[in-house]
Amino acid sequence: MQKTVFITGANRGIGLEFVKQYHKAGYQVIATTRNPLEQDDLKILSQAHKNIKVMSLDISDEKQIAGVKSMLVDQPIDVLICNAGYYGPKDERARFGQVDQSEWIKTFSINAIAPLKLIEALHQNLLAGKEKKIAVLSSKMGSMADNGSGSSYIYRSTKAALNAVVKSLSIDLAEDKIKLVSLHPGWVKTDMGGVNALIDTETSVKGMKQVITKLTAKNTGRFIAYDGQEIPW
Repeated sequence: MQKTVFITGANRGIGLEFVKQYHKAGYQVIATTRNPLEQDDLKILSQAHKNIKVMSLDISDEKQIAGVKSMLVDQPIDVLICNAGYYGPKDERARFGQVDQSEWIKTFSINAIAPLKLIEALHQNLLAGKEKKIAVLSSKMGSMADNGSGSSYIYRSTKAALNAVVKSLSIDLAEDKIKLVSLHPGWVKTDMGGVNALIDTETSVKGMKQVITKLTAKNTGRFIAYDGQEIPW
């Protein structure tokens, strides 16, 4: 039976590259985006390949998560990739003395709360899958041990919280044989990473896909970079 991967934030950048690489690997791909009707690269790709299904999902909207759950009642999911995220403001609203509380709450909701709520919603689908794997896109900026430059309060704290969620889930879902990994994609040339980034999406996703493939009960709950190197919390 064909395996299935569910990918959030799949309309561009890292998410879109995940769609491409898992499609090439023979998976049925369920790709979510906030704008499924937009004629973008994801839409073009799905029109050309029957094994790519596009669904509407704003991960910060619990009603939409519930809607996705209801539409996928009998659908096994082998790999769940929580890719969708939000950096938040990069201007003075993220600096000491001027941190924007409403933006902090928004970023926290998208980066830390939404992945947990989605995993809760798709728990039964994962139990029905063969691989039972969850990969969550974090960032090295969420590592406290690696923080040598300070600042970026909003983004750093939300990714650190996400890492805590992944660690707890790896313990709570161990009896279900569901494995989790928190992934650092590297500094990638995307809209978020910018033009000065060091690697392209193909390199990043190829590496992360290998980490997901090697994910087992022995290394569940780890924080690992795209190149396979473990990152300290």
